[in-house]
Amino acid sequence: MLKAVLLCLLTAVALPAWATQEYILPTLFDVHGVAADDVLNIRERPDAGSPIIGSLAPDATGIEIIETEGNWGLLNTNERTGWVSMRYLRYRTDVWQDDAVPAGLRCGGNEPFWMIEPRDGGLMWWTPEGEMFYDDLTVLDTGVFRSPRRALLASGPEGRLTASITNAACNDGMSDMRYGLDAIVVRDGETPRLSTGCCWIARPAGP
Repeated sequence: MLKAVLLCLLTAVALPAWATQEYILPTLFDVHGVAADDVLNIRERPDAGSPIIGSLAPDATGIEIIETEGNWGLLNTNERTGWVSMRYLRYRTDVWQDDAVPAGLRCGGNEPFWMIEPRDGGLMWWTPEGEMFYDDLTVLDTGVFRSPRRALLASGPEGRLTASITNAACNDGMSDMRYGLDAIVVRDGETPRLSTGCCWIARPAGP
């Protein structure tokens, strides 16, 4: 009997952390359980008595939650962050698929300004000076269940682009918005270049 109990305890302890974790942030949610004639309020702080700074429609989908505090979720809205009750959000299980990135993934940084986005099987690199398309995009993941961490590899006319995306707190340095994905991009070529910035998987919430 004692051996059976010990075996059960060891098995429970040995389970990986993600085995009991529904999701890893950042990820996407849909509004759920809000009346058709009502809205889900976005508040300044994770408190029901905090000022309302925006709202989500009762049928809003693809809401990116960056972090949680208790039963509240942090999101970007109108160039700032706000909080919504997680009670009215339903987790989407289709966000982080193996060896792929969400359709809405974008990464960008400043000094100098840059942006990348998956497009037509490759990656589009954009700066104020112009744009360059890197094709044959390969997406790698760590094998950790539902983890957002990714590596992106693609080839362009001037060499190879490699991007490392990690779920970590990030700020663009230009607004009060916060992001849940940190990016490091290396572009090979005659003069290799390193760029850093943030990534997001959905547009800021609200109108």
